[in-house]
Amino acid sequence: MDQLSAMRAFVRVVETGNFTRAARTLNMSKTTVTNLIQNLEGHLRAKLLNRTTRRVAVTTEGALYYERAAQLIADLDELDGNIATSQSQPSGRLRVEMAGAFADLVVIPALCDFHTRYPQIQLDIGVGDRLVDYVAENVDCALRAGTPTDQSLIARKVGEISMHTYASPRYIEKFGTPEHPRDLENDFTSIGYLNAQAGRVFPLEFNRGDERLEVTPNYSVSVNDSRSYVAAAIAGMGIAQAPCFMVREPAESGQLIEILPDWSRESLPLYIVYPRTRHLGNKVRVFVDWLVKLLKDMNARDRDWLREADTKTRLAPTPVPAAAE
Repeated sequence: MDQLSAMRAFVRVVETGNFTRAARTLNMSKTTVTNLIQNLEGHLRAKLLNRTTRRVAVTTEGALYYERAAQLIADLDELDGNIATSQSQPSGRLRVEMAGAFADLVVIPALCDFHTRYPQIQLDIGVGDRLVDYVAENVDCALRAGTPTDQSLIARKVGEISMHTYASPRYIEKFGTPEHPRDLENDFTSIGYLNAQAGRVFPLEFNRGDERLEVTPNYSVSVNDSRSYVAAAIAGMGIAQAPCFMVREPAESGQLIEILPDWSRESLPLYIVYPRTRHLGNKVRVFVDWLVKLLKDMNARDRDWLREADTKTRLAPTPVPAAAE
């Protein structure tokens, strides 16, 4: 019996919840996975799984075996990967999840550089801010904005996103500009960014010196996608707090104007997250290292652009509301 293969099959069945998904992620037939686990149970003289037509349940012995087996496999994979790194280029399929705007505007434009450095890595990018079943979907890692709260994930901070407040000229001409963040609670309309998991809109945050404010936006529309969020701001639907990398082009073309420039928001942290049962393999490591450098360069460009934009904004006349008829 190939005990290591049997252990891998067992661990994957437990993590995915059934034999079919486990077989697919292991590139094996369902029959092969079934035979491996039956042989493992025979070798151990213990029943690890209770199978029915609808579900697979782990026995008490199986749960104990899984904890040790998953750790042993992770340690072995990391050991093999560390040796392999010193001998050859990282290779294989790498599945990464990230938000669509970050993929389109930051990562994908620079991917030729990554492919030149690591031509043997096949990169699969899943686009969206959705909840991910890392094991069942065989996702290696995800790039997420904001501090992670899921304790089942390991998180490594890889960068930050500078956030500022904007409105369209159309909106400013119609409603004017707020003088203070608290004005956004009553006299101005913002665009809501919907936290789909919590079912509520994120607050707007403002800092000035020692002052810290959190404003509940008065909104007429909310969205759960960052590109739609910026599009709504450009359309004149309200005021938005958005990342510099997303608003640079519309701001340079005059579609968006920064407001409340004396108030800032703390940068939004970016994390690479991955499940605790999956070690940070070498192909993930090189991608993360490349991403850290990419974010560092992006932030440097953002700082230069913000300095120039701030000078232009302060020198330009502020649009005033149109007179009521």
